[in-house]
Amino acid sequence: MKNRQFCGLLIGLLLAVSVSAKPGASAPDRPTGEGQGPYSRLILRGVTLINGEGAPARGPVDIVIENNRIAAIHNVGNPGVPILDSARPKAGAGDKELQLEGHYVLPGFIDMHGHIGGSADDIPAEYVFKLWLAHGITTVREPGSFNGAEWVLDHVKRSEKNRITAPRIIPYFGFGLGGEGPIYTPKQARDWVKWSAKQGAKGIKFFGAPPKIMQAALDEAKQQRLGSAMHHAQLNVMSMNVLDSARLGLTTMEHWYGLPEALFENQRIQNYPPTYNYNNEQHRFAEAGRLWQQAAKPGSDKWNHVRDELLGLDFTLNPTLTIYEASRDLMREQQAIWHQDYTLPTLWDFFQPNRYAHGSYWFDWTTDDEIAWKENYRLWMAFLNDYKNHGGRVTTGSDSGYIYKIYGFGYIRELELLREAGFNALEVVQAATLNGAQALGLEDHLGSVSVGKLADMVILAENPLANFKVLYGTGHFKLDDNNRPTRVGGVKYTIKDGIVFDANALLADVREIVKAAKAARQ
Repeated sequence: MKNRQFCGLLIGLLLAVSVSAKPGASAPDRPTGEGQGPYSRLILRGVTLINGEGAPARGPVDIVIENNRIAAIHNVGNPGVPILDSARPKAGAGDKELQLEGHYVLPGFIDMHGHIGGSADDIPAEYVFKLWLAHGITTVREPGSFNGAEWVLDHVKRSEKNRITAPRIIPYFGFGLGGEGPIYTPKQARDWVKWSAKQGAKGIKFFGAPPKIMQAALDEAKQQRLGSAMHHAQLNVMSMNVLDSARLGLTTMEHWYGLPEALFENQRIQNYPPTYNYNNEQHRFAEAGRLWQQAAKPGSDKWNHVRDELLGLDFTLNPTLTIYEASRDLMREQQAIWHQDYTLPTLWDFFQPNRYAHGSYWFDWTTDDEIAWKENYRLWMAFLNDYKNHGGRVTTGSDSGYIYKIYGFGYIRELELLREAGFNALEVVQAATLNGAQALGLEDHLGSVSVGKLADMVILAENPLANFKVLYGTGHFKLDDNNRPTRVGGVKYTIKDGIVFDANALLADVREIVKAAKAARQ
């Protein structure tokens, strides 16, 4: 009976936190002229290639794409001198050429934690998809499918056929989604996993469950060749931390909950103040910001043991650093320059302090709360960097739609935060591309610009290795050579499945969606 009550509590938490919002409008069919291709043969001329595999940039190269596959990469010269025409692949009748001398090409980005809405009411799918694509995101793992399995899978199928303007969607179902009641026996867990696989899920998102339920669900997921991810919710983490779930077969952890608890040395349960109430969102997030300080210190025996065991299990860390950033600097996130043109009013309302809204916890956020979170980040980042340095897989996810984070913009900020954590720029790109493809089991098709892989690419005129800010849709603010403030950068083209999308046109569409939503309120 206790297990049944607990599972009911966790599924109730899942529903209350993640699926209370009303889904927005489904994405419309892709209109004629929105995205060009795929072409029988497309040649990208004169680009500098950052291939996502960790290799340094090289160029100029010509990249040949046939239908939706990279067919060849040709070195066509050296920097600072004219391109050698003799080295270039010849264009035939009907071939499409893009003259891109001076531009940079990267693999399409993979957002490992991207919800299609699910927070505020009425977030249209078109709004989310176009913001993702405009920031170079060509593949998204949807962790939970909280708008409903049928709603999400419809977009999965339409995106596969390129009937909509959208990234590739990898659907993970929230554990218990669509069920008639709580899962409280191992058999029910296995039956639900089998049902999810038949529906088209590619993985499962857990929040917590008793060990026997988790063991059965994860074992069945492995048999069904489904991925798994877990937000180790504070209501259950005392009985199952990251090490416990990884030993049972979990493949990916979300955020960081459960990792400090695995690093506890002199306690088993987080030190909560006596007035703490989990349903009070400020209590929940304020104390979460003091958790890493209770864990083993960097470089200690306990720290190294946990790190090494996770490495041995080939475990993936998907930190979503970006989504908690307002905890350490609320004003920065509230005043982000993109809010005016790119934040829907329904989202802005959702972000305001509200005791009923998940992640809107600014009831009385103090200097000390922010300072605690700054230290939380320092220790969290230290573990991520140490894990990466020892060969561990770290990926990039945004969890946008909560806590002042906007789709696409939040993802680019994640790249900057990994730089802050100690990753060099090439390591950040690898986390954003190849590492995500490996975690999804799609590395034979995605994650790097190499011959034989799908034609998913990001093209821009500025060097992202020098400054990730040039990837923001609002560009990078700087002085030009004439001492005038200007903005440079932004993605120029995003190629998904060989289809070339104009990123600026997508952003213009989003601005119109936001403008219309604001006008409707007047």
